[in-house]
Amino acid sequence: MDVRTASIPELYTAARAGDRRALGRLLTKVERGRAEADKISELAHLDAGNAHIVGITGSPGAGKSTLVGQLVSELVAAGKRPAVLAVDPSSPLTGGAILGDRIRIDAENGPSSSFVRSMATRGHSGGLALAVPLAVRLFDAVGYDPVIIETVGVGQVEVDVVGAADTAVVVLTPGMGDGVQANKAGLLEVADLFVVNKADRPGANDVRRDIDLMLDLSHVTGQESETGYRPPIIMASALKGDGTSDVWDAVTTHLAHLDETGQRAARRRHRVRTEIKARMAQALAQRTDILLDAPVGSELLAKAELAEIAPTWATTALLELLLSQAEETP
Repeated sequence: MDVRTASIPELYTAARAGDRRALGRLLTKVERGRAEADKISELAHLDAGNAHIVGITGSPGAGKSTLVGQLVSELVAAGKRPAVLAVDPSSPLTGGAILGDRIRIDAENGPSSSFVRSMATRGHSGGLALAVPLAVRLFDAVGYDPVIIETVGVGQVEVDVVGAADTAVVVLTPGMGDGVQANKAGLLEVADLFVVNKADRPGANDVRRDIDLMLDLSHVTGQESETGYRPPIIMASALKGDGTSDVWDAVTTHLAHLDETGQRAARRRHRVRTEIKARMAQALAQRTDILLDAPVGSELLAKAELAEIAPTWATTALLELLLSQAEETP
């Protein structure tokens, strides 16, 4: 089969049968969005829902890729079929992922039952809100489990992406103020597991103490009393392979906790709701751009620029017009 000319259903069937080139082609279409991505979503939705989705984030230089590479090696050795979706910074020239080939992870594992794919942030999180869940769903549907999402660094993009996971892992490292930065970014609230990487370096125990203190002072303590779960802190040195097994043991323990308490299903319902809201926001933004370019929108925009009307009044008028158009659509 020529993946360049194959239809979406043909590519999907081939990917389900293990064709890696077909899967790669589908992922490219997912990242581009548009109608083809919607078709892939419709197909994958029927077969997904089995994989354990793990989000791994942390500041640049924390050793996330090294840790992911070690985890993938162990999972492959255990007979698993892990997939990695690495959300990377975008090239300022091409808009593509700078680390698109994920050299480090691929070099450690070589040809195997794993699959590694990069996805560019393109400077914002809006596209990721749609592309990441769909890419994860596609991996799940074609039989990869677990699916690991690795993000570029601490920030709002990371909070959004980690929200697409069953288990959120935050990687910290000594000497970089990571504990404070994680707290500022809101990762303390979404983390299910902390990994202090490069634990053989001075200051590693200080990072662990800081995280323990912040957990004590944060509202996570209240969640702990309700659910019986407190995010553990694992000491590791991914470059040496130390602590990697402990990290994955903690991940599987958290998954068992989610299943026992019913939180796994609740989290997935929340993700579906979030994805629908993101799709509606994108559609609304596109309709708004069209309306602003239309005569009525141009007139309202001109009046607002001349201070003849307030932007709030123009917004209300445009929103009412959009709603009336929606009601008229059969």
